[in-house]
Amino acid sequence: MTESIHCDYDIAIIGGGVVGLATAWQLMQANPQKKIVLLEKESQVGLHQTGHNSGVIHAGVYYPPGSLKAKFCKEGSEEIKAFCRKYHIDFDVCGKLLVATNSLEVNRMNALYKRCLENDIKVELLDKNELRIKEPNIKGDAAIFVHETGIVDYQKICQKLAELFVKGGGEVLMNAKVTSLQESDTEVVIKIGNRSIATRYLVSCAGLMADRITKMLGIATDFQIIPFRGEYYQLPAKHNRIVNHLIYPIPDPELPFLGVHLTRMIDGSVTVGPNAVQGWKREGYGKINFSAVDTLQMLLFSGYWRLLAKFWKIGLQETRNSWIKSGYLAQVNKYCDQINEVDLLPYPAGVRAQAVMADGRLVHDFLFAQSQRTLHVCNAPSPAATSSLPIGRHIIEKLDKLMTDV
Repeated sequence: MTESIHCDYDIAIIGGGVVGLATAWQLMQANPQKKIVLLEKESQVGLHQTGHNSGVIHAGVYYPPGSLKAKFCKEGSEEIKAFCRKYHIDFDVCGKLLVATNSLEVNRMNALYKRCLENDIKVELLDKNELRIKEPNIKGDAAIFVHETGIVDYQKICQKLAELFVKGGGEVLMNAKVTSLQESDTEVVIKIGNRSIATRYLVSCAGLMADRITKMLGIATDFQIIPFRGEYYQLPAKHNRIVNHLIYPIPDPELPFLGVHLTRMIDGSVTVGPNAVQGWKREGYGKINFSAVDTLQMLLFSGYWRLLAKFWKIGLQETRNSWIKSGYLAQVNKYCDQINEVDLLPYPAGVRAQAVMADGRLVHDFLFAQSQRTLHVCNAPSPAATSSLPIGRHIIEKLDKLMTDV
Protein backbone atom coordinates (compact mmCIF):
# COMPACT_ATOMS: atom_id res chain seq x y z
CA MET A 1 0.00 0.00 0.00
CA THR A 2 1.05 3.61 -0.53
CA GLU A 3 2.32 5.09 2.72
CA SER A 4 1.46 8.61 3.88
CA ILE A 5 4.12 11.22 3.15
CA HIS A 6 2.83 13.35 6.04
CA CYS A 7 3.93 11.08 8.88
CA ASP A 8 6.06 12.64 11.60
CA TYR A 9 7.85 9.34 12.22
CA ASP A 10 8.50 6.01 10.55
CA ILE A 11 8.20 4.05 13.81
CA ALA A 12 6.92 5.03 17.26
CA ILE A 13 7.51 2.94 20.39
CA ILE A 14 5.32 3.30 23.47
CA GLY A 15 7.05 2.56 26.77
CA GLY A 16 10.39 3.59 28.26
CA GLY A 17 11.02 0.47 30.32
CA VAL A 18 13.98 -1.77 29.58
CA VAL A 19 12.12 -3.80 26.91
CA GLY A 20 10.94 -0.71 25.03
CA LEU A 21 14.38 0.89 25.21
CA ALA A 22 16.23 -2.29 24.18
CA THR A 23 13.88 -2.51 21.18
CA ALA A 24 14.30 1.18 20.29
CA TRP A 25 18.10 1.13 20.49
CA GLN A 26 18.49 -2.01 18.39
CA LEU A 27 15.87 -0.78 15.91
CA MET A 28 17.78 2.49 15.51
CA GLN A 29 21.02 0.59 14.96
CA ALA A 30 19.40 -1.53 12.25
CA ASN A 31 17.57 1.41 10.62
CA PRO A 32 19.67 4.57 11.05
CA GLN A 33 17.89 6.22 8.13
CA LYS A 34 14.45 5.99 9.76
CA LYS A 35 12.79 8.51 12.06
CA ILE A 36 12.07 6.64 15.28
CA VAL A 37 10.53 8.04 18.44
CA LEU A 38 10.06 6.54 21.89
CA LEU A 39 7.14 7.81 24.01
CA GLU A 40 7.35 7.65 27.80
CA LYS A 41 4.56 9.01 29.97
CA GLU A 42 6.84 9.68 32.96
CA SER A 43 9.59 12.27 33.40
CA GLN A 44 12.28 9.54 33.48
CA VAL A 45 12.77 6.17 31.83
CA GLY A 46 12.50 2.87 33.70
CA LEU A 47 10.29 4.07 36.55
CA HIS A 48 7.75 1.23 36.67
CA GLN A 49 8.43 -2.53 36.46
CA THR A 50 12.06 -1.98 35.42
CA GLY A 51 12.79 0.35 38.32
CA HIS A 52 10.96 -1.69 40.94
CA ASN A 53 12.50 -5.13 40.54
CA SER A 54 15.24 -6.86 42.53
CA GLY A 55 17.97 -6.13 39.99
CA VAL A 56 18.84 -9.77 39.34
CA ILE A 57 20.57 -10.96 36.16
CA HIS A 58 18.96 -14.38 35.92
CA ALA A 59 20.66 -17.48 34.56
CA GLY A 60 17.51 -19.28 33.32
CA VAL A 61 16.99 -21.96 35.98
CA TYR A 62 13.22 -22.27 35.85
CA TYR A 63 12.30 -22.25 32.15
CA PRO A 64 11.36 -25.23 29.96
CA PRO A 65 14.24 -26.39 27.74
CA GLY A 66 13.82 -25.14 24.18
CA SER A 67 11.36 -22.39 25.17
CA LEU A 68 11.82 -18.75 24.19
CA LYS A 69 12.15 -17.86 27.86
CA ALA A 70 15.05 -20.28 28.32
CA LYS A 71 16.72 -19.16 25.08
CA PHE A 72 16.28 -15.43 25.69
CA CYS A 73 17.37 -15.63 29.32
CA LYS A 74 20.61 -17.45 28.54
CA GLU A 75 21.43 -15.11 25.67
CA GLY A 76 20.26 -12.04 27.55
CA SER A 77 22.29 -12.80 30.66
CA GLU A 78 25.53 -12.75 28.68
CA GLU A 79 24.48 -9.76 26.58
CA ILE A 80 23.50 -7.64 29.58
CA LYS A 81 26.87 -8.37 31.20
CA ALA A 82 28.69 -7.50 27.97
CA PHE A 83 26.64 -4.29 27.67
CA CYS A 84 27.56 -3.32 31.23
CA ARG A 85 31.25 -4.00 30.60
CA LYS A 86 31.23 -1.93 27.42
CA TYR A 87 29.46 1.05 28.96
CA HIS A 88 30.99 0.85 32.45
CA ILE A 89 27.83 0.01 34.40
CA ASP A 90 28.52 -1.74 37.70
CA PHE A 91 27.33 -5.33 38.02
CA ASP A 92 28.35 -8.32 40.12
CA VAL A 93 28.18 -12.00 39.18
CA CYS A 94 27.68 -13.09 42.78
CA GLY A 95 25.86 -16.38 42.09
CA LYS A 96 22.77 -17.61 43.86
CA LEU A 97 21.72 -20.53 46.02
CA LEU A 98 18.32 -22.21 45.79
CA VAL A 99 17.87 -23.67 49.25
CA ALA A 100 15.74 -26.73 50.04
CA THR A 101 14.54 -26.91 53.66
CA ASN A 102 12.52 -30.17 53.66
CA SER A 103 12.12 -33.43 51.74
CA LEU A 104 9.43 -32.05 49.38
CA GLU A 105 11.68 -29.15 48.45
CA VAL A 106 14.64 -31.50 47.95
CA ASN A 107 12.56 -33.41 45.35
CA ARG A 108 11.63 -30.17 43.63
CA MET A 109 15.26 -29.07 43.81
CA ASN A 110 16.42 -32.22 42.05
CA ALA A 111 13.94 -31.57 39.23
CA LEU A 112 15.26 -28.00 38.92
CA TYR A 113 18.84 -29.28 38.87
CA LYS A 114 17.97 -31.55 35.96
CA ARG A 115 16.37 -28.62 34.14
CA CYS A 116 19.52 -26.54 34.69
CA LEU A 117 21.62 -29.24 33.05
CA GLU A 118 19.18 -29.43 30.12
CA ASN A 119 19.45 -25.66 29.71
CA ASP A 120 23.27 -25.83 29.86
CA ILE A 121 23.47 -23.68 33.00
CA LYS A 122 26.57 -23.97 35.19
CA VAL A 123 25.34 -25.32 38.53
CA GLU A 124 26.40 -27.64 41.31
CA LEU A 125 24.51 -29.51 44.03
CA LEU A 126 25.48 -28.81 47.63
CA ASP A 127 24.72 -30.96 50.63
CA LYS A 128 23.95 -29.51 54.06
CA ASN A 129 27.60 -29.17 55.07
CA GLU A 130 28.67 -27.62 51.77
CA LEU A 131 25.79 -25.16 52.03
CA ARG A 132 26.88 -24.18 55.54
CA ILE A 133 30.44 -23.55 54.34
CA LYS A 134 29.27 -21.28 51.52
CA GLU A 135 26.61 -19.54 53.62
CA PRO A 136 27.17 -19.80 57.39
CA ASN A 137 23.94 -17.91 58.13
CA ILE A 138 21.72 -20.05 55.89
CA LYS A 139 20.16 -23.34 56.96
CA GLY A 140 18.85 -26.04 54.65
CA ASP A 141 19.04 -29.69 53.73
CA ALA A 142 20.62 -29.07 50.32
CA ALA A 143 21.00 -26.39 47.67
CA ILE A 144 21.71 -25.66 44.03
CA PHE A 145 24.54 -23.19 43.47
CA VAL A 146 23.95 -21.21 40.25
CA HIS A 147 27.27 -19.68 39.22
CA GLU A 148 26.14 -17.21 36.54
CA THR A 149 23.48 -15.22 38.41
CA GLY A 150 24.32 -11.56 38.96
CA ILE A 151 22.96 -8.21 40.14
CA VAL A 152 22.75 -4.82 38.45
CA ASP A 153 20.79 -1.56 38.51
CA TYR A 154 18.43 -1.82 35.52
CA GLN A 155 17.52 1.86 35.68
CA LYS A 156 21.13 2.69 34.85
CA ILE A 157 20.90 0.32 31.89
CA CYS A 158 17.73 2.13 30.79
CA GLN A 159 19.43 5.50 31.03
CA LYS A 160 22.34 4.28 28.91
CA LEU A 161 20.02 2.69 26.32
CA ALA A 162 18.09 5.97 26.04
CA GLU A 163 21.33 7.90 25.64
CA LEU A 164 22.57 5.54 22.92
CA PHE A 165 19.21 5.62 21.14
CA VAL A 166 19.24 9.42 20.99
CA LYS A 167 22.91 9.50 20.01
CA GLY A 168 22.06 7.15 17.12
CA GLY A 169 19.40 9.52 15.81
CA GLY A 170 16.31 8.49 17.77
CA GLU A 171 14.04 10.85 19.68
CA VAL A 172 12.65 10.38 23.19
CA LEU A 173 9.53 12.27 24.26
CA MET A 174 9.07 12.35 28.03
CA ASN A 175 5.81 13.19 29.84
CA ALA A 176 4.13 11.80 26.71
CA LYS A 177 1.09 9.87 27.94
CA VAL A 178 -0.84 8.33 25.05
CA THR A 179 -4.54 9.15 25.39
CA SER A 180 -5.88 7.81 22.10
CA LEU A 181 -4.81 5.97 18.94
CA GLN A 182 -6.36 5.95 15.47
CA GLU A 183 -5.13 3.65 12.72
CA SER A 184 -5.76 3.99 8.99
CA ASP A 185 -4.39 2.18 5.96
CA THR A 186 -1.43 4.56 5.84
CA GLU A 187 -0.65 5.71 9.37
CA VAL A 188 -1.29 5.61 13.09
CA VAL A 189 -2.24 8.89 14.75
CA ILE A 190 -1.17 9.12 18.38
CA LYS A 191 -2.73 11.69 20.65
CA ILE A 192 -0.54 12.91 23.50
CA GLY A 193 -2.39 15.44 25.61
CA ASN A 194 -3.37 18.28 23.28
CA ARG A 195 -0.88 17.17 20.64
CA SER A 196 -1.12 14.55 17.90
CA ILE A 197 1.67 12.86 15.97
CA ALA A 198 1.50 10.44 13.05
CA THR A 199 3.68 7.39 12.53
CA ARG A 200 3.79 4.74 9.83
CA TYR A 201 4.17 1.92 12.37
CA LEU A 202 3.70 1.56 16.12
CA VAL A 203 5.23 -0.82 18.67
CA SER A 204 3.74 -0.91 22.17
CA CYS A 205 5.84 -2.06 25.13
CA ALA A 206 3.45 -0.57 27.67
CA GLY A 207 3.77 -3.13 30.48
CA LEU A 208 1.09 -2.44 33.07
CA MET A 209 -1.00 -0.62 30.46
CA ALA A 210 -0.55 -3.12 27.62
CA ASP A 211 -4.20 -4.16 27.42
CA ARG A 212 -5.44 -0.56 27.45
CA ILE A 213 -3.26 0.31 24.47
CA THR A 214 -4.73 -2.58 22.44
CA LYS A 215 -8.23 -1.47 23.44
CA MET A 216 -7.57 2.04 22.09
CA LEU A 217 -7.25 0.45 18.65
CA GLY A 218 -10.14 -1.98 19.07
CA ILE A 219 -7.86 -5.01 18.73
CA ALA A 220 -9.72 -8.12 19.87
CA THR A 221 -7.81 -9.76 22.72
CA ASP A 222 -8.69 -12.37 25.32
CA PHE A 223 -6.53 -11.14 28.20
CA GLN A 224 -6.30 -8.43 30.82
CA ILE A 225 -3.43 -7.14 32.94
CA ILE A 226 -3.94 -8.02 36.60
CA PRO A 227 -1.51 -6.20 38.93
CA PHE A 228 0.37 -8.10 41.65
CA ARG A 229 2.30 -6.09 44.19
CA GLY A 230 5.73 -7.39 45.09
CA GLU A 231 6.56 -6.02 48.52
CA TYR A 232 10.17 -5.77 49.71
CA TYR A 233 11.96 -4.92 52.92
CA GLN A 234 15.54 -3.75 53.35
CA LEU A 235 17.81 -5.10 56.07
CA PRO A 236 19.77 -2.69 58.29
CA ALA A 237 23.40 -2.03 57.35
CA LYS A 238 24.60 -4.41 60.09
CA HIS A 239 23.25 -7.26 57.91
CA ASN A 240 24.93 -6.20 54.67
CA ARG A 241 27.23 -9.24 54.92
CA ILE A 242 24.63 -11.68 56.18
CA VAL A 243 24.84 -13.59 52.89
CA ASN A 244 27.57 -14.04 50.30
CA HIS A 245 25.24 -14.84 47.41
CA LEU A 246 21.59 -14.37 46.46
CA ILE A 247 19.43 -16.76 48.48
CA TYR A 248 16.22 -18.15 46.94
CA PRO A 249 13.74 -20.71 48.25
CA ILE A 250 12.76 -23.68 46.11
CA PRO A 251 9.60 -22.48 44.32
CA ASP A 252 6.28 -24.29 44.15
CA PRO A 253 5.98 -25.30 40.46
CA GLU A 254 2.20 -24.71 40.63
CA LEU A 255 2.71 -21.00 41.33
CA PRO A 256 4.09 -18.33 38.98
CA PHE A 257 6.18 -16.54 41.63
CA LEU A 258 9.59 -17.50 42.99
CA GLY A 259 9.05 -16.80 46.69
CA VAL A 260 10.66 -14.41 49.15
CA HIS A 261 14.42 -14.25 48.70
CA LEU A 262 17.46 -12.38 50.02
CA THR A 263 19.10 -10.20 47.41
CA ARG A 264 22.47 -8.52 47.67
CA MET A 265 21.89 -5.26 45.82
CA ILE A 266 24.53 -3.57 43.70
CA ASP A 267 24.87 -0.79 46.33
CA GLY A 268 25.89 -3.34 48.97
CA SER A 269 22.59 -3.45 50.84
CA VAL A 270 20.41 -6.55 51.21
CA THR A 271 16.70 -6.69 50.42
CA VAL A 272 14.07 -9.26 51.39
CA GLY A 273 11.25 -10.08 48.98
CA PRO A 274 9.15 -9.93 47.00
CA ASN A 275 5.86 -11.50 47.97
CA ALA A 276 2.91 -11.52 45.53
CA VAL A 277 -0.14 -9.61 46.75
CA GLN A 278 -3.25 -8.74 44.79
CA GLY A 279 -2.95 -5.14 43.65
CA TRP A 280 -5.87 -2.71 43.51
CA LYS A 281 -3.97 -0.09 41.53
CA ARG A 282 -1.78 -0.79 38.52
CA GLU A 283 0.87 1.68 39.56
CA GLY A 284 0.34 1.36 43.29
CA TYR A 285 3.73 1.38 44.99
CA GLY A 286 2.71 2.68 48.43
CA LYS A 287 1.46 0.58 51.34
CA ILE A 288 -2.19 1.50 50.82
CA ASN A 289 -3.21 1.85 47.16
CA PHE A 290 -6.54 1.91 45.42
CA SER A 291 -7.79 3.00 42.00
CA ALA A 292 -11.52 2.83 41.33
CA VAL A 293 -10.89 2.56 37.58
CA ASP A 294 -8.30 -0.22 37.89
CA THR A 295 -10.33 -2.15 40.45
CA LEU A 296 -13.62 -1.93 38.56
CA GLN A 297 -11.98 -3.07 35.32
CA MET A 298 -10.46 -6.04 37.15
CA LEU A 299 -13.71 -7.01 38.91
CA LEU A 300 -15.64 -6.91 35.64
CA PHE A 301 -13.17 -9.31 33.99
CA SER A 302 -14.30 -12.95 34.11
CA GLY A 303 -10.71 -14.19 34.09
CA TYR A 304 -10.04 -12.52 37.43
CA TRP A 305 -12.78 -14.51 39.17
CA ARG A 306 -11.62 -17.76 37.59
CA LEU A 307 -8.07 -17.01 38.73
CA LEU A 308 -9.32 -16.21 42.22
CA ALA A 309 -11.25 -19.48 42.41
CA LYS A 310 -8.04 -21.38 41.76
CA PHE A 311 -5.62 -19.45 43.99
CA TRP A 312 -7.80 -17.95 46.76
CA LYS A 313 -6.03 -19.80 49.56
CA ILE A 314 -2.57 -18.61 48.59
CA GLY A 315 -4.04 -15.16 47.92
CA LEU A 316 -5.36 -14.94 51.48
CA GLN A 317 -2.03 -16.16 52.86
CA GLU A 318 -0.08 -13.57 50.87
CA THR A 319 -2.46 -10.80 51.96
CA ARG A 320 -2.13 -11.83 55.60
CA ASN A 321 1.66 -11.87 55.37
CA SER A 322 1.55 -8.47 53.72
CA TRP A 323 -0.19 -6.93 56.72
CA ILE A 324 1.39 -9.03 59.48
CA LYS A 325 5.18 -8.89 59.46
CA SER A 326 5.58 -12.10 61.44
CA GLY A 327 3.99 -14.10 58.61
CA TYR A 328 6.30 -12.49 56.05
CA LEU A 329 9.29 -13.06 58.32
CA ALA A 330 8.45 -16.76 58.68
CA GLN A 331 9.09 -17.22 54.95
CA VAL A 332 12.62 -15.87 55.46
CA ASN A 333 13.34 -17.58 58.77
CA LYS A 334 12.71 -20.91 57.07
CA TYR A 335 16.21 -20.62 55.64
CA CYS A 336 17.71 -17.68 57.61
CA ASP A 337 16.90 -17.41 61.32
CA GLN A 338 19.35 -14.53 61.90
CA ILE A 339 16.73 -11.97 60.81
CA ASN A 340 14.22 -10.53 63.27
CA GLU A 341 11.04 -8.54 62.73
CA VAL A 342 12.78 -5.27 63.66
CA ASP A 343 15.23 -5.89 60.80
CA LEU A 344 12.49 -5.54 58.16
CA LEU A 345 12.85 -1.90 57.16
CA PRO A 346 10.70 -0.07 54.58
CA TYR A 347 11.64 -0.43 50.91
CA PRO A 348 9.75 0.45 47.70
CA ALA A 349 7.34 -2.15 46.34
CA GLY A 350 7.03 -3.24 42.72
CA VAL A 351 3.99 -4.14 40.66
CA ARG A 352 4.06 -7.06 38.24
CA ALA A 353 1.96 -6.78 35.10
CA GLN A 354 0.50 -10.29 34.94
CA ALA A 355 -1.48 -11.10 31.82
CA VAL A 356 -4.49 -13.31 32.64
CA MET A 357 -6.68 -14.95 30.01
CA ALA A 358 -10.49 -14.83 30.14
CA ASP A 359 -10.53 -18.48 31.24
CA GLY A 360 -8.39 -17.60 34.28
CA ARG A 361 -5.07 -18.94 33.00
CA LEU A 362 -1.95 -17.04 33.97
CA VAL A 363 0.13 -16.27 30.87
CA HIS A 364 3.63 -17.58 31.53
CA ASP A 365 5.07 -16.95 28.08
CA PHE A 366 5.31 -14.07 25.64
CA LEU A 367 2.03 -12.76 24.29
CA PHE A 368 1.70 -10.47 21.27
CA ALA A 369 -1.17 -8.80 19.44
CA GLN A 370 -1.12 -6.84 16.21
CA SER A 371 -3.10 -4.93 13.66
CA GLN A 372 -2.15 -3.83 10.16
CA ARG A 373 0.35 -1.22 11.37
CA THR A 374 0.81 -1.92 15.08
CA LEU A 375 2.58 -4.57 17.17
CA HIS A 376 1.83 -4.98 20.88
CA VAL A 377 3.89 -6.76 23.53
CA CYS A 378 1.05 -7.87 25.78
CA ASN A 379 3.09 -10.05 28.14
CA ALA A 380 6.85 -10.06 28.59
CA PRO A 381 7.24 -12.25 31.67
CA SER A 382 10.12 -12.45 34.09
CA PRO A 383 13.01 -12.54 33.35
CA ALA A 384 12.18 -9.74 30.89
CA ALA A 385 14.85 -7.37 32.21
CA THR A 386 17.59 -9.99 31.91
CA SER A 387 16.28 -11.00 28.47
CA SER A 388 15.57 -7.48 27.20
CA LEU A 389 18.12 -7.38 24.39
CA PRO A 390 17.09 -10.68 22.72
CA ILE A 391 13.43 -9.82 23.38
CA GLY A 392 14.04 -6.55 21.54
CA ARG A 393 15.46 -8.41 18.55
CA HIS A 394 12.48 -10.76 18.55
CA ILE A 395 10.12 -7.77 18.53
CA ILE A 396 12.05 -6.25 15.62
CA GLU A 397 11.76 -9.52 13.66
CA LYS A 398 8.00 -9.46 14.19
CA LEU A 399 7.85 -5.80 13.20
CA ASP A 400 9.86 -6.47 10.03
CA LYS A 401 7.37 -9.16 9.04
CA LEU A 402 4.44 -6.87 9.78
CA MET A 403 5.96 -4.09 7.64
CA THR A 404 6.66 -6.55 4.82
CA ASP A 405 3.06 -7.78 4.88
CA VAL A 406 1.53 -4.29 4.66
